Amino acid sequence: KQWYQRRVAITAGDQESNMEWLALFRSSMMSFVKALDNMPVLNYGGEQTTTTFLKVPTSHDGEFDVPVEVYTPKELENDTKKAAYIYAHGGGAIAFSAADLRKGVQCIAVEMNVVAFNVDYRLAPETKCPNNIKDFYEVIKYVSKNAESFGVDPSKIFIAGESGGGYICLGAMVLLAQNGEGHLVKLAIPGVPMVDDYCFSDPLAMTVEERKAHLFMQKVWKDLIASDFEQQKTDPHLFPGKASEDLLEKFPPTIILEGEFDQFITEATRLANRLRRAGRLLEFVVFPGANHMSSYMPGSKGNTEFVDTMKTIVKEYVH
Repeated sequence: KQWYQRRVAITAGDQESNMEWLALFRSSMMSFVKALDNMPVLNYGGEQTTTTFLKVPTSHDGEFDVPVEVYTPKELENDTKKAAYIYAHGGGAIAFSAADLRKGVQCIAVEMNVVAFNVDYRLAPETKCPNNIKDFYEVIKYVSKNAESFGVDPSKIFIAGESGGGYICLGAMVLLAQNGEGHLVKLAIPGVPMVDDYCFSDPLAMTVEERKAHLFMQKVWKDLIASDFEQQKTDPHLFPGKASEDLLEKFPPTIILEGEFDQFITEATRLANRLRRAGRLLEFVVFPGANHMSSYMPGSKGNTEFVDTMKTIVKEYVH
């Protein structure tokens, strides 16, 4: 892909090349989204849900209302004790919007029999860490506080996100832990998540997938997400995998989903091991043969396995 092949732009680090590279990346990702939108297999989600729109007021980075799309399965509209799925979309925390991934989230809401809150958190580099994760965190608190008005059982709120959304989810878990609010979330499910700065280590020790992606990820973390990379190197808001043992013990119960050949498998495995020691890991699920994008293709084996796993998780741990 054009954005990936441009090694000069990837390594340059100046503002002009960063924004040029970002524009190419976002354009490429939108081509992918448009292809998904044209797949009839995803239409049932919109047909079987009612979509409403919510704005959550925040003040951590100016006065800003975080947009949230809410998808309620029609068969649950009169249920006053619904389980709530608060979701952070993927895209490296630098691309996509809630609307871009609407169809897929509507479908998973139907499959899991839950109301879904698809959070349109602000992207980097326009919004830097930690304000990106604070957008998601504030939505979690808002849904919890106003659960009754949404017809939500406050004891059945769970959060999730994939890839960059997995990072947003993990970052919000750090904030919940720091503020003694881990109990607000029954379960957290970060999937194929961006976790820490493993991409800055020696590529000779990486898997093939990690090695191919490491320059890309260096740019995402250092030039786009971080507000001050040198100062934030040890900050768990930027790298949730660096949360202390004390913080990990205050995380919500967690299930991490990974692919055998994902580009974040090493950092996710390290975090899973630390969470297990802290007593907060329920399961670490690794899909055999799966790569970073396996779950995104509707109708594929990877997508079917992902959806079936999410349905099982919600049945066993949430409902």
